[in-house]
Amino acid sequence: MDLVLYGVPLSPFVRKADVVLREKGLEFEVETVSVPIPEGYDEINPAKRIPALRDRDISAEGHEGVIPDSSAICLFAERAVPEPSVYPKDAYAFGRALWYEEYADSDFAGVVGMGLFRPIAFPLLTKQEPDLETARETMKEKLPRFLDYFEAQLGSDEYLVENTFSIADIAVVNQLINAELVVGRKPFEPWPGLCGLFDRVSARPSYQPNLAICRKVIPEPVDLG
Repeated sequence: MDLVLYGVPLSPFVRKADVVLREKGLEFEVETVSVPIPEGYDEINPAKRIPALRDRDISAEGHEGVIPDSSAICLFAERAVPEPSVYPKDAYAFGRALWYEEYADSDFAGVVGMGLFRPIAFPLLTKQEPDLETARETMKEKLPRFLDYFEAQLGSDEYLVENTFSIADIAVVNQLINAELVVGRKPFEPWPGLCGLFDRVSARPSYQPNLAICRKVIPEPVDLG
């Protein structure tokens, strides 16, 4: 397979696909596609979102050979290279892992992205003042219910499903990474289980290429006080 991943490293969804491809040992190139989405990208992904994955052995252009959406890409990688698996084999555990992935990618991502990451990262990248008021409100009023939920689901285990590393942990930690990039670790200390999950997952070799780039782009978090 001659694979190309379209997107940017700061996207938690691009990171999800990137990490799973690396966990599977699949080699790929990264082609930058950022927001606003460039003209013609909708031929690759009609949803006009990143990431998308192309297998140039199938087609080097157009919609042929393309898999849009991070979840579809991850399942493709699982089918292409079954081991090591990032999805549980047991049916119930598989369903739970998909639920955590979906919840992290939708509701949790919406709060982290719109309430923390965009109000801080976008202004910093354009040399403007970050919107700390929105970030503080998000951290105080909106984010705790998600953090409480994942903390409770994790309990005393090291991972969310069957106490084994899976797509559930990848999806949740990817959102935590974007939050940690902009506000640091301190606001999350009241959730020690999640902090431990963050440390275990983000330390994996599959994460290091993406994190190295992200920490160059956003080298220092802001202090919410």
